[in-house]
Amino acid sequence: MDERPPRRPHIGERRRYLRDVVLGVNDGLVSMFLLVAGVVGGSLTTSQVLLAGVAGAFAGAISMGAGEYLATKSQEEAHAAELEVEAEHLHWYRDEEIAELREMFGEMGLAGEDLERVVTAIAGNDEAMLQVMAGLEFGIVEHERRSPLRAAWLSGLLFVVGSMPPVLPFFFDPAPTTGLVAAAVMTGIALFVVGWAKTRMTRRSPWVAGLENLTIGLVGAAASYLVGRVFGVAVIG
Repeated sequence: MDERPPRRPHIGERRRYLRDVVLGVNDGLVSMFLLVAGVVGGSLTTSQVLLAGVAGAFAGAISMGAGEYLATKSQEEAHAAELEVEAEHLHWYRDEEIAELREMFGEMGLAGEDLERVVTAIAGNDEAMLQVMAGLEFGIVEHERRSPLRAAWLSGLLFVVGSMPPVLPFFFDPAPTTGLVAAAVMTGIALFVVGWAKTRMTRRSPWVAGLENLTIGLVGAAASYLVGRVFGVAVIG
């Protein structure tokens, strides 16, 4: 008989905001390196590159936070509207809703007396039935809902954090091309580390996730640099 493995813990509520963490840091890293690569490719001076990077970091953070707030708030409002309609259906069209519940549990493999016992137990409690129908029919689970404010500040703050590696070398006033090389190295390391770190929750291969992040970021940066060289303008990705 195989030995039972140790019981692994769940990630917990952190999974609700994993999207905001990864998106904020990655977007800061990639978009700021694209910006830096573009302005260096456009033959701007070190001080101009630094100014563009700092301004872009804060503008991007505000945009990211505001966008995430509105997106999350809109999603939560849509969920609330669906729950309101579902509660109305449970009040006025209860038999039809019970039939839907029976059908959904039947699709999960329940049948006969087992199916009827489960349906009867849930249908006997209004709040339980509302929560079950919300989860099964619309994918709305109460403890998985997200705070718009928390999503916004996480995204904005981590965008600034992600913006630091591409911009930091230019604070030391190197030649633009030298600063770009340093920014590329720091950004590449940071991209790999972010990809590696997120596997603590996704449980993917750290090497695959790290290389995936690194490859996507550097390919985009190379394209932006070439556009800057060709057109002689700053590219804001």
